Amino acid sequence: MRAISVSRDIVATPRELFDVLRDPARHAELDGSGMLRGRPQGPSPLGPGDRFSMGMAQARIAYRSVNVVVEYEKDRLIAWETWGEFRGRRLVGGQRWRYELTPVNGTEDTDGTGDGGGSTTRVTHTFDWSRARLPRLVVELPGYPRRMGPAMATTLERLAAAVRG
Repeated sequence: MRAISVSRDIVATPRELFDVLRDPARHAELDGSGMLRGRPQGPSPLGPGDRFSMGMAQARIAYRSVNVVVEYEKDRLIAWETWGEFRGRRLVGGQRWRYELTPVNGTEDTDGTGDGGGSTTRVTHTFDWSRARLPRLVVELPGYPRRMGPAMATTLERLAAAVRG
């Protein structure tokens, strides 16, 4: 299978985490890969089927990715597929970035205040290139599978910090 997943338990409610993840303006702040440059264009917060673009850079080459929300379950799951487009034609891409939020041991709002105190959520972050166009050329040969695990772990650290701060 062409996918990598990284999980982390974060002290926050699924709703708090979901609110951060569906805000494209926060994606560059969370990015552990160093490729996102921000300047999102499109709706915020994101919903099912929404299309947004993001400033990106790789090897000093700046470009914009085009993303479509392809999975969405409020406070539980969000995933977008990313594409490189030129004049409206999809040239490369098809990779999916997915975040699944699962309350840990029924801890969702254990103190009963409604503020999420005591809540822990397992966040599973997945990079899935099984649907990518030219996966060997644009994902595997450049070494993304090897680099994405550590980058995704950093993203989850930043997500934990974002909901604390």
